[in-house]
Amino acid sequence: MTDAPRTCAVLYDPDGTTAAQLPLDRGPHLSLVMAVLAWTDTADQRESDLAQIALQLTEHARIVAADLRRRAVGLPEDSRRRVLVDVVLAEANRRLSMPAQGTVTCCQNRARLVRALYERLDRVDRVAPRAITAP
Repeated sequence: MTDAPRTCAVLYDPDGTTAAQLPLDRGPHLSLVMAVLAWTDTADQRESDLAQIALQLTEHARIVAADLRRRAVGLPEDSRRRVLVDVVLAEANRRLSMPAQGTVTCCQNRARLVRALYERLDRVDRVAPRAITAP
């Protein structure tokens, strides 16, 4: 093997325009959500592992919330669906304002939040799948 030079490109996207066009990595995150919500015996969970899981779910919740916010732009201000999106996003903001902790309770709460955000996102997509606009 030869030592070929490695190159990489750094993406500078302060407005998140490019990220808005990328699909969410739903499968692995929903698998994590289901696994976390299925925990019954948590005695073997290490705090460091729980902290990493809580961080992963927190960051993914932020990404899904941002996507939901972008997609809701296409809904009429006075529509029932828009009101429900606003309620879900307000609750997400409230929950995400609290620091993530390395506890089972925190992980499960973040998992429920990710699930709720995806449920609302799916409902918005059924009504206005083309309502995606870049910020």
